[in-house]
Amino acid sequence: MEQYPHQPPDPPRRDGPEQDDTHGHDTGTGGHHGHTHRHGTGGGGHHGHAHGHGPAAPVSQHLRKVIAAVLIPFTVAVVVGLVVLWPGGAPSHTRTGVGFDRQTQQATVTRVTEVGCASVNASGGAPTGAPSATGGAPVKQEAGRPCKKATVRVDTGEDTGRTFTEIVQPDQTRRLHQGEKVVVAYEPSAPRNLQYSVTDVNRTFPMALLAGIFAVAVVVVGRLRGVMALVALAVSFLVLTLFILPAILQGSDPLVVAVVGASAIMLIALYMCHGLSARTSVAVLGTLISLSLIGLLGSLFIGWSALTGNTDDNTGLIHGLYPSIDMSGLLLAGVIIGSLGVLDDVTVTQTSAVWELHEANPAMGWRALYRAAIRIGRDHIASVVNTLVLAYAGAALPLLLLFSIAQSSVGTVANSELVAEEIVRTLVGSIGLVASVPVTTALAALVVSADRPGPAAPAPAGGRSAPARGGRGRRRKR
Repeated sequence: MEQYPHQPPDPPRRDGPEQDDTHGHDTGTGGHHGHTHRHGTGGGGHHGHAHGHGPAAPVSQHLRKVIAAVLIPFTVAVVVGLVVLWPGGAPSHTRTGVGFDRQTQQATVTRVTEVGCASVNASGGAPTGAPSATGGAPVKQEAGRPCKKATVRVDTGEDTGRTFTEIVQPDQTRRLHQGEKVVVAYEPSAPRNLQYSVTDVNRTFPMALLAGIFAVAVVVVGRLRGVMALVALAVSFLVLTLFILPAILQGSDPLVVAVVGASAIMLIALYMCHGLSARTSVAVLGTLISLSLIGLLGSLFIGWSALTGNTDDNTGLIHGLYPSIDMSGLLLAGVIIGSLGVLDDVTVTQTSAVWELHEANPAMGWRALYRAAIRIGRDHIASVVNTLVLAYAGAALPLLLLFSIAQSSVGTVANSELVAEEIVRTLVGSIGLVASVPVTTALAALVVSADRPGPAAPAPAGGRSAPARGGRGRRRKR
């Protein structure tokens, strides 16, 4: 036990049924924690511990009512929005046979042989210039380089057991192997020998295995919290697939749908993972304020930058199939939903930091709590913003390579709608994340410091309780 020169040494231990010893530890944050340990050494073998620093006192009933007065109407509004906007399923349409809008079946490559490209074209196996879905250009005759002729068996659908041939050119990036599972597209209006074509590889098993490893890792490390996190993830996915996507396809305003859906995901995920408490409620409030800021800034700058949201083949196909969908609104909806996951992380972390600081030193006022927690938040801001920028840059790396090959200037690249869309998405989301740190920290500091600790409990009989003090650090030796 640490001794200070200005303090008298502890008296020698007394023989008897009970011995007391008191340790005073300075936290370095302006508070002093007193630890009182009682050790029973009598014949009964009793061993008791009484700690002068326990968990922080729960939030008062008055503050709970204030938080409930804000969150209950918000939750009711989210539930009403879900009921009013619930789509009941995505609308049907006639398949165009373009891109992802094709009928597909599962198939297996049963045989692969080498053939001359010229002989394949001459025999009519695949006409010169015919497109191939395995990733290359139309079949061309290349002297000295053999083509691959794959026999593919359809495993699902009405044509189960039917076989067809697929020609793989020497310059194609995807190669077919015997026994490989593939995905084939089916076009019933095409000639019989051209109705099926390989479009992709079946990746179900490796992806399912990776998902299983992820789930096991989360449960092993997170235990019950990990299980609840996985359940919340599944619920979020259900909200996305059963509500957000079909509601947008039904013609509802994408921004309204995204706000309602993201709010539902936020409430379910946060309360399910972190429990129904004032701490979680403060994180919800911080997330809600930050999402509102992201929606406001996103709406302003997407309109000001004249971003249409229709920048590639997929968005063009969506607009062609459902012309009533507001594509710029869809872009804004994506910004809100994409920012939600990182926002949850930031707000929960900041709220927990404030609560733990208060538990370590209940005497700290809200300003001291804010200053201490905001230092943690600054480190979080730096890492999160860098993560977002690198994530978007990594996703757009092929596009950036194209601009680099074309030797385009930075201004030209940034001004193109495809890149400007990502820049606006990144900056708007980052501004919301940065704002969430001081907002959530201030809310948490105000809530957790609103209650003053009650009168100190009397010290145990025969014990010596060290009084708490509001010093500025460890007492210096004299």
